[in-house]
Amino acid sequence: MVDYDPLEYPYGSRRMVMYARNGMVATSQPLAAGAGLEVLRRGGNAIDAAVAAAACLTVVEPTSNGIGSDAFALVWTGGRLYGLNSSGPAPQGISIETLRAAGHDEMPRYGLAPVNVPGAPGAWVALSERFGRVKLSDALEPAAEYAEKGYPLSPVLATAWSQAFQYYRTVLKGDEFEGWFYTFAPGGNPPQVGELWRSPGHARTLRLIGETNGAAFYQGELADRIDAFSRKHGGYIRKADLEAYRPDWVEPISVNYRGYDVWEIPPNGQGLVALIALNILKGFEFTAKEALDTYHKQIEALKLAFADGKKYITDPRHMSVAVADLLSEDYAAKRRLLIGERALEPEPGTPPRGGTVYLATADGEGNMVSFIQSNYMGFGSGIVIPETGISLQNRGHNFSLDPEHDNRLEPGKRTYHTIIPGFLTRGERAIGPFGVMGGFMQPQGHVQVIMNTVDFGLNPQAALDAPRWLWDQGKTVSLEHSLPPHIAQGLARRGHNIQWALDSGGFGRGQIIWRQENGVLAGGTEPRTDGAIAAW
Repeated sequence: MVDYDPLEYPYGSRRMVMYARNGMVATSQPLAAGAGLEVLRRGGNAIDAAVAAAACLTVVEPTSNGIGSDAFALVWTGGRLYGLNSSGPAPQGISIETLRAAGHDEMPRYGLAPVNVPGAPGAWVALSERFGRVKLSDALEPAAEYAEKGYPLSPVLATAWSQAFQYYRTVLKGDEFEGWFYTFAPGGNPPQVGELWRSPGHARTLRLIGETNGAAFYQGELADRIDAFSRKHGGYIRKADLEAYRPDWVEPISVNYRGYDVWEIPPNGQGLVALIALNILKGFEFTAKEALDTYHKQIEALKLAFADGKKYITDPRHMSVAVADLLSEDYAAKRRLLIGERALEPEPGTPPRGGTVYLATADGEGNMVSFIQSNYMGFGSGIVIPETGISLQNRGHNFSLDPEHDNRLEPGKRTYHTIIPGFLTRGERAIGPFGVMGGFMQPQGHVQVIMNTVDFGLNPQAALDAPRWLWDQGKTVSLEHSLPPHIAQGLARRGHNIQWALDSGGFGRGQIIWRQENGVLAGGTEPRTDGAIAAW
């Protein structure tokens, strides 16, 4: 087991590590954690609980995800780790040429153009069918009840909702966005803290998905509605794109970091960035977390990893380099030599050729799930299919319109994806799921959480509580306000362009569940949001 002191709280957390034996669900919303626990107590396993919590999060945290999201999962069951890539491809009717003809020089952020095929409902179905114990309709019912009967908004959720509304009403212009305002700003204003919000169409959609095992969404009534709306408003997604979609079971990728195997989903996800960085960092020795050299080397390694990731990561069928080459020891050693005393401008190397929700679940039988689901940039594309509650992601925004770029837009292609679940093992034993949501913060959060755990012996809660940094671009690094000032001053002396963040909203939101050697589950939840752990 990870060697940590369960009673040490160096960052003054308001939360304590949670312990349980029979089951645990860690999410960014208490109601979603409760939904997962409800399914566990009714005889479901950790996989059922993950599906229940994920579906519930589309209702109780729509500022980050929806039924039209994408999803990824790492599942430990039967002594083995499985990977699920449920991100959707670009529609067959879109291309660089069609967008340029429509007057776009880069991928739009909002509207129907950046909408790829949604993968989240497919993930729920795939997980339930392969590993679940209860019917999908039963797993989705707690979410449907919250959508139908309503729930009161929690504080961080209400703040994010209000901020999104203020922004969207200035940028979402056109009839295609009416559904968003009707659904998420009923009466012309967003719901406030403690105010009830309902979405009856959302409830009906969830029940249709559950009753038909996803067929209504990909082949039936809901697919017809998405197709009709897209045609009416000049979009590209069609029913045929939905009918052709299948999630992919994939082999997770890993690096060994100081005796622990850190696992991620392979590209098109950006988990590879975290692994490249850890592969570089394991060649250094770190004596203390709150040391200038620790922060400097972490930042430099992430910069190098991101330079490679942004150049090479895309749909694996279109990558110009192999994952194994990017994770080779020789390449890590070569990149490590670039890290000196001064901040560098990151450039991609040439390897030798050869607005997200995260949740973690575990049960008393040994099953564990690391699951992440997201629209993008908060509410996503700003498109809500009328009377369905389906808010669509805008993942296509990450495509490049440069025909020479690995991640160039092509019909039927998956784009570079920011959402990544993580998992930690040691030898043949599962330690557990972890994740930090938040756009391009995610691999940076993964590296910081793993080092907090493995290098510095922090317990799950303290590993999440610790101050974070975020590399933005070039030599610019944002620091959380709780980070020691002397570290900021030292980084500035080394050439980093330091910016203090006004709040902690951009530093990600994580969850961790570790299984101890005695079988007891130890969980930590994010202090930067309305996080909660439900356990028994």
